[in-house]
Amino acid sequence: MAESGLILALDNGTQSLRALLFDLRGELVAKAKVELEAYYSHSPGWAEQDPDYFWKQLGEACRQLWQCSGVNPSRVVAVSLTTQRGTVINLDKQGDPLRPAILWLDQRRARVSAPLPQPWRTLFWLAGQREKANYFRSKAQANWIAQQQPEIYAHTHKVLLLSGYLTYRLCGEYRDSVGAIVGYLPFDYRKQQWAAPSHWGWPCSGVKPGQLPELVKPGELLGKITLEASATTGIPAGLPLIAAASDKACEVLGSGGLSSDVGCLSFGTTATININSQRYIEPQRFIPPYAAAVPDAYNTEVMIYRGFWMVSWFKQQFGLRESQRAQDLGLSPEALFDELVREVPAGSMGLMLQPYWSPGLNDRDMKGAVIGFGDLHTRSHLYRAILEGLVYGLREGKEQIEARSGQKIQRLCVSGGGSQSDAALQITADIFGLPVTRPHTYETSGLGAAIDAAVGVGLFQDFPDAVAAMTRSSRVFTPNPEAHRLYDQLYRRVYRKMYRRLKPLYREIRSITGYPE
Repeated sequence: MAESGLILALDNGTQSLRALLFDLRGELVAKAKVELEAYYSHSPGWAEQDPDYFWKQLGEACRQLWQCSGVNPSRVVAVSLTTQRGTVINLDKQGDPLRPAILWLDQRRARVSAPLPQPWRTLFWLAGQREKANYFRSKAQANWIAQQQPEIYAHTHKVLLLSGYLTYRLCGEYRDSVGAIVGYLPFDYRKQQWAAPSHWGWPCSGVKPGQLPELVKPGELLGKITLEASATTGIPAGLPLIAAASDKACEVLGSGGLSSDVGCLSFGTTATININSQRYIEPQRFIPPYAAAVPDAYNTEVMIYRGFWMVSWFKQQFGLRESQRAQDLGLSPEALFDELVREVPAGSMGLMLQPYWSPGLNDRDMKGAVIGFGDLHTRSHLYRAILEGLVYGLREGKEQIEARSGQKIQRLCVSGGGSQSDAALQITADIFGLPVTRPHTYETSGLGAAIDAAVGVGLFQDFPDAVAAMTRSSRVFTPNPEAHRLYDQLYRRVYRKMYRRLKPLYREIRSITGYPE
């Protein structure tokens, strides 16, 4: 079984849902992908989706996997699940959704009028963190539902993240992985468990005791596939569903990032830099590290909220020619967009981008900027400047993590959709001045989930053994010394000063237009 057995990893992202079969060498044996309607919106800033839609698409991905691959489902020895973070679903006592899921992209805010309960009000005030506490209260989905949909709030039996909801549909159990808990919930990130009854998270989140699922560690059993789930998905009933983690945490594990000297970059809708550590290291004061896909470990993360969404935005607005040509030639669009990058020298002839397309937790006035335009600049310069600006932001995150951890990051690995661009990875190596590795598979979040399952059912002795067997690099990008010297000057002398100097203008924009809220 250890030689022929396969792991089924289910990866429910923002834009697609993938059913992935991995062998014990980490090779992707078969794959089925169904596109998702990311969300719908009935009001400005809302992002919702029907919970049953995710379940139906999961079933469709599994059915396509068996039909197109020819793999007999009996070869699967374990199942694991990784999902987008922070998407919340309310269930009634029968386990049925009471309303659409509120996705992580949602921008609605609850009213915050009542003061924080004591003694937390005084403690947050003394720490200068009252605004962050109020932001948490305003973003907590349960608070908005209590204010705007009190009947739904009153009938809510369980509050689940998407990972917990799909676990319930697969196993009939109200359980979730510790590694999947990211959101406005009463969670103790240091102890990696639901918060104690006296914790400020309970009154601030609006969630009631008993509404949250039981938590298990990555690599532990969530439950077994039910007959009903088997009928929908074709997954054999009785197979173990092993706890994995959120998509970003699984990307870190699937990239082989077990030590804190490895910076794991994700070039996805949200761009991030993470390290895996046994220590609790806050990337910023009072911003917790998330639970890793390895039990009892942490991922210290710095995030650029819109990240490689900006690349998608550029392609939609200015890249129709390349997208159509790539389709005609049967090529990946990234290959042709890389041609745009190569038309432009390092530094984009002085065009500089600050990638704050959405406001951040610590600064609601954040906005993006592009400076240095001249009459010689083309869309190729803008495209390269977008890539460079994102990597400048991630380098800033690296330096922030190093300052907090006291340890230098020695090398980088990159996953996510943007990692398929050779040009983007070379720019990353040149701006950071560090070697950059591309994992052997694009599906690193699914591979991380598969590693959790392989360890969980005893196919490997421990996580280092599994990572050694199932992960490796396909290519290493080394920095160009001349390009690094130019980027280093632009980063230190221009990029690092942009936000501080533009911030007063952002505040004026917000006071005049009200944007962003």
